[in-house]
Amino acid sequence: MSRTAEVSCRAAVADRQSAQGMEVVEVDLGTRTYPIYIGSGLLGREDGALLRRHVVGSSALVVTNSKLAGLLLDQTVAALKGGDSKLRVETVVLPDGEAFKNIEVLQKIWDAALEHRLDRNTTFVALGGGVIGDMTGFAAASYQRGVAFIQVPTTVMAQVDSSVGGKTGVNHPLGKNMIGAFHQPQCVLVDTDALRTLPDRELCSGISEIVKYGLIRDAPFFDWLEASVPALLARDPAAWATAVRRSCENKAAVVAADEREGGAVAAGTAMAADLSRRLGWIEPEVERRVLAILRAIRQPVAPPPGLTPEQFLRYMGLDKKVLDGRLRLVLLKGPLGNCVITDEYDPALLRETLEAFCGEM
Repeated sequence: MSRTAEVSCRAAVADRQSAQGMEVVEVDLGTRTYPIYIGSGLLGREDGALLRRHVVGSSALVVTNSKLAGLLLDQTVAALKGGDSKLRVETVVLPDGEAFKNIEVLQKIWDAALEHRLDRNTTFVALGGGVIGDMTGFAAASYQRGVAFIQVPTTVMAQVDSSVGGKTGVNHPLGKNMIGAFHQPQCVLVDTDALRTLPDRELCSGISEIVKYGLIRDAPFFDWLEASVPALLARDPAAWATAVRRSCENKAAVVAADEREGGAVAAGTAMAADLSRRLGWIEPEVERRVLAILRAIRQPVAPPPGLTPEQFLRYMGLDKKVLDGRLRLVLLKGPLGNCVITDEYDPALLRETLEAFCGEM
């Protein structure tokens, strides 16, 4: 990260609006800079001013899934329409799940926008997890050659990672997230109360994404996470506010330094630590701490049973981090909190790691 980006991010963090029980982290992209609002009950504010402030135009299309439609859709629409707002708000509900992250389902967003005669003077609002955010963002990037959109992430993964940075897209039968565009949101509104709707398994999976930030660029945050796992698992509001804020600060700094950054969760993180140790880039104690915290948040540290090293390498070959035919990996190097994205590693050691994890672990 450049010194300029780091200073800019710190300045934005220092300007948090704590008086209203809300914090703001800025993603510094020059003329396309946007805020991430973090707080409890942000969607429940009666006047809805926070959301409406970032709506471009006189209409909005809220996109959500069938799981959230009965939980948060009415609240979000009310926030957009709050007070005496004349904003026209339309909605579209998509089926829930990664299996529906495709062009066929994406078409439903475009269909709704056209049926409601929405022109370029409109804003799409993504209410949901990473699937909804990615699809809504891509729909916004391509509808009438680009309209504004807002992210309202409702899962841990979306709140701390996928909603920040402008990566949008859908899956293709031959690869995940292979069709998409970079399209930055007007703002990201993180209401931590939305995490109450998540089952324990999904909550724990999201924590593994948070752990990643401590490993690759924020050692003090990793120390805090090790001590705070019980509070996070208990859904303590203060602990979650800190976890989301620190994660967003890290993601914002990464995006500010390299908007199109090419960013491992749980098993992938464990495997990266194993290979880094085999390469002599980290001490064994660092690998032990990685495995310990992943197990503490009840995450698997091995790939699915039956997956062979050959299959793993084949899947990795479809990853977006493959550049000019060379597989680049995100690995730990040096003290905790440092990483590299590199293709300069011994393939034989990668093979040893794959065999170890696809075998007995």
